[in-house]
Amino acid sequence: MTKDNLKTKAELSESKQIPEGNVHEIDATGKRLGKIATEATSVLLGKNDPHYARNIKSDVNVKISNVSKLDIADKKKGEIYQSYSGFPGGRKMETLEHLGERLGYAEVVRKTIAGMLPSNKHKSRLLKQLIIIE
Repeated sequence: MTKDNLKTKAELSESKQIPEGNVHEIDATGKRLGKIATEATSVLLGKNDPHYARNIKSDVNVKISNVSKLDIADKKKGEIYQSYSGFPGGRKMETLEHLGERLGYAEVVRKTIAGMLPSNKHKSRLLKQLIIIE
């Protein structure tokens, strides 16, 4: 092989770029919360793309519709979401069912997907690519 046939790392990464403006639509009617969340997470991370590479971030927007028609098991409705402010007595606990009634099931799906994404500097950018329609 000659040097003329070899591609540089920059040329290889340019050939794997994903076109902008891609939208992956998911209909949540009658589906389980975890199945929707795992599908959305894998698409946001770009793992459904045949040209997947860990160092290249995908520009795919995920649109989830009919979130209010999700099938959530009774056992999951009792699941507790916790937050802690760092101050004494600052621990807040809320069940999934109460959170869904208070803020809507779109926020429940958003929190579930946020929990499945890796905790790094790309998490906030990936959550901005998530569009949830109740």
